[in-house]
Amino acid sequence: MKQPLTYIHPDAKIAHSVEIDPFTRIDKNVVIGEGTTIGSNVTILEGVRIGKNCRIFPGAVIGAIPQDLKFKGEDSLVTIGDSTTIREFVTINRGTVSKGKTVVGDNCLLMAYCHVAHDCIVGNNVIMGNATQLAGEVEISDYAILGGGTLVHQFTRIGAHSMTQGGSRVSKDIPPFITAGREPISYAGINSIGLRRRGFTNEQINEIQDVYRYIYQSRMNTTHALERIQQKLPATKERDEIIRFIKDSSRGIIKGYFE
Repeated sequence: MKQPLTYIHPDAKIAHSVEIDPFTRIDKNVVIGEGTTIGSNVTILEGVRIGKNCRIFPGAVIGAIPQDLKFKGEDSLVTIGDSTTIREFVTINRGTVSKGKTVVGDNCLLMAYCHVAHDCIVGNNVIMGNATQLAGEVEISDYAILGGGTLVHQFTRIGAHSMTQGGSRVSKDIPPFITAGREPISYAGINSIGLRRRGFTNEQINEIQDVYRYIYQSRMNTTHALERIQQKLPATKERDEIIRFIKDSSRGIIKGYFE
């Protein structure tokens, strides 16, 4: 339902059940799915794809061109999944030639004043606290929670089911299933509360803890710790996810609290 004083480009494809408040602008080459609601003074620019049942609050700007001097006007996208909430004054930039799109998954919550830069990949069920800022090409895996005011360096990866302390400055990769805090940011234990809320058993949590004892408490270097984990600990989905994440890390992972 379009309100007076709203501008919608005739080429935009908007489902009939979408509700759009006054003073909002929707550009060409935009697709918005059923059941989505869009508040006042929202700007949705060219190349945006928004799924079903999303909620977009006043002042958000989605699809602005990247804040990247290498961007030369190439076609690119912002893709937002279903049932995601984008709060006041969130900004999400389009992709560049690097990946061609910026992605926010399903069931995410981006609180007020968050920024998602070009070519970021944000998974499903991610929560970003107020004023969290992602630089270009950051990857956030499913169920990660970033405390308010978290600053994430470009190309950094944050693993699934992890959690950062508010105000953290993240310049190294954060492996899955852990909490990270302090200054400089470092390993602060297993995200056991979050894991239990999502149905992980005590046995699974203990197995994850065993993996991280080698990585962060054995005083081995990372390569030696991974070798020992593969020798000593039984293969599980979680063990192998941690190993794969660390092996794939180009920036290196955050340090332990005693390092």
